[in-house]
Amino acid sequence: MKKLSRKFFDRPTLRIAKELLGKILVRKIRRKVVRVIITETEAYCGPRDLANHASRGRTKRTEVMFGPAGHAYVYLIYGMYHCLNIVTEKENYPAAVLIRGAVLKKDKSGAKLGGPGKLCRFLKIDKALNGEDVIESKRLWVEEGVKLKPRQIGRLKRIGVDYAGPYKHKLWRFFVKS
Repeated sequence: MKKLSRKFFDRPTLRIAKELLGKILVRKIRRKVVRVIITETEAYCGPRDLANHASRGRTKRTEVMFGPAGHAYVYLIYGMYHCLNIVTEKENYPAAVLIRGAVLKKDKSGAKLGGPGKLCRFLKIDKALNGEDVIESKRLWVEEGVKLKPRQIGRLKRIGVDYAGPYKHKLWRFFVKS
């Protein structure tokens, strides 16, 4: 399958969050290649989005979000779970899409990898992949998948952002409807 290009990620975050649904997230772990179909995402749209880690400015933790589109932003939550985001939009504009859920591509049982922590644990994604260029990487990348119709995509509020003032109400979590 064809890898997604930098041009794909260098566009508006909300659009990318929807268009990543149905795409294939690929992780190479030693000699094994694992493919999952992305089923849920969340958008974090720039410095004014109070749920965005970069809303308080550029820090060592958020530095990768200020870089070019198409890089992995991996961080630890609750001291135990890693989360994978992919940086979007233009350089110096901190925005990213969190990959919240997926299903195994070749698993007929439809086993779900719900929640960003469970997904990262399954794919062995940790801070060693923070900053990884998912366009050029041989360890982590995104491939073309199925293109969903608008009616196949649901929207909800993001999870765990009650502190984000008016941004806690944004319907910026997208998922594949069953």
